[in-house]
Amino acid sequence: MITTPLFIFEMANNHQGDLNHGLRIVEEMGKIARKYRIRAALKLQYRNLTTFIHPDFRKSEIKHIKRFLSTELSKKDYEILVAAIKDNGMTTMCTPFDEESVTDLVNHGVEIVKVASCSANDWPLLEKIVSTKKPVICSTGGLRQEAIDQVVNFFEHRKVGQLSMLHCIGMYPTLNASVQMNAMDWMIRRYHWLNIGYSGHEDPENLDVVKVAIAKGAKILERHVGVPTDKVPLNTYSMNPDQTKRWVESALAALEICEPANGVKHIAQEEIDSLQSLKRGVYLRSGVKQGDTLSSDKIFFAMPCEEGQTSAPEYMETMVASKDYAANVPLQERRHHTVANTLRSLIHQAKGMLYEAKIFIGDDYTIEMSHHYGPENFRSHGALIVNLVNREYCKKLIIVLPGQNHPKHRHQKKEETFQLLHGDIQLVTDNGTLNLKPGQMLTIQRGDWHSFSSINGAIFEEISTTHIIGDSYYEDPKISSLDPIQRKTVLNMW
Repeated sequence: MITTPLFIFEMANNHQGDLNHGLRIVEEMGKIARKYRIRAALKLQYRNLTTFIHPDFRKSEIKHIKRFLSTELSKKDYEILVAAIKDNGMTTMCTPFDEESVTDLVNHGVEIVKVASCSANDWPLLEKIVSTKKPVICSTGGLRQEAIDQVVNFFEHRKVGQLSMLHCIGMYPTLNASVQMNAMDWMIRRYHWLNIGYSGHEDPENLDVVKVAIAKGAKILERHVGVPTDKVPLNTYSMNPDQTKRWVESALAALEICEPANGVKHIAQEEIDSLQSLKRGVYLRSGVKQGDTLSSDKIFFAMPCEEGQTSAPEYMETMVASKDYAANVPLQERRHHTVANTLRSLIHQAKGMLYEAKIFIGDDYTIEMSHHYGPENFRSHGALIVNLVNREYCKKLIIVLPGQNHPKHRHQKKEETFQLLHGDIQLVTDNGTLNLKPGQMLTIQRGDWHSFSSINGAIFEEISTTHIIGDSYYEDPKISSLDPIQRKTVLNMW
């Protein structure tokens, strides 16, 4: 199942101060949300104009002030719009531009607070927004990287539960050369725990940008929308309902192309069959007898590779003939799964996890495979241990493969602190069960029983006092009866 991004329909001032026109926009966007079965939010803008605009400038010719005053709605009108958004099955969202408007959106039951780019570092307003304890989505138009860091840290320090950030360019309309979508890439890498999206102002007919945003990994998409009439024309960056439909369709098409969301390829049987027809098969160069070793001088590779035939990728020089073969016939031997082959596969997986986490271990280390129930059961029970330092202090990296469990044990002489660097880890100790998030730490006191497991795989750092061989005591007597050397293998093929 494809998980769609959150589509934000920005009404802004397209209601032109006309409640009925605003309700029509809500209805049109609701139809689109239902037709495409998307997660959609309709966003309003709140301004308390009696305080937002200085009294001396209420009759000013300043463009924005004139527009705000000419499109003013009452609080009752906004309440009606909020109710209509909910009735149309969409999430309610509002951008407040002053503290009084934050209070109003709370009173109206608005679900999400959107911070406009111009307010992204308006610290007094942000303090008021944080006090609502509502989810926050913040645009970053006009903010350099260090300023975005500052905004994210502001919200992180105040423990905003659901924070999302949007890449945005505050130019209306935004030309392709100014979109700078790689900046969203940077945000996704830097703030990987947040939902990152794109708030666009490009020409309504431009459907390329939204495709790129989806391909880059945008989890939220925002555009200005409206319904043009004889009296209400749309500006150059707002989409009419037909353009909005095509914008959504383009995003969903790009999303389908980019699936799966987790990046793990699904290999279809059709693909397997197609590639199999191009593989080379193994044929006998000369006749061999049952029991002969099938060394490379006795075989050759050629197309086709028939059903049941040994393929070139499967061949190993250590294969032994299970029957007599004549010259030029297909070889029909299967590669036997050995402990060494299994270990090699697990090592590749563990190294891949380090690559993905961008953890570099240098050149001075040793690798131990901790296998409490034998190497053959390592995939379900055990862990890979990267030994980096063992002096008066000790540092290790522990790699837990997906679905792996490390049995309950304790140390009498060693105290250790775990810090999760990547993935998910569940620790069971004398004090209960704890699911660590990346960055979280837990100290294991001497004598405390503990075990750990991971669903999707984990890498955590262990900092401890000196590691002493024989200082691990396991609850399961089957493990305790083993010599430490019997439950660990030093890997030299890393």
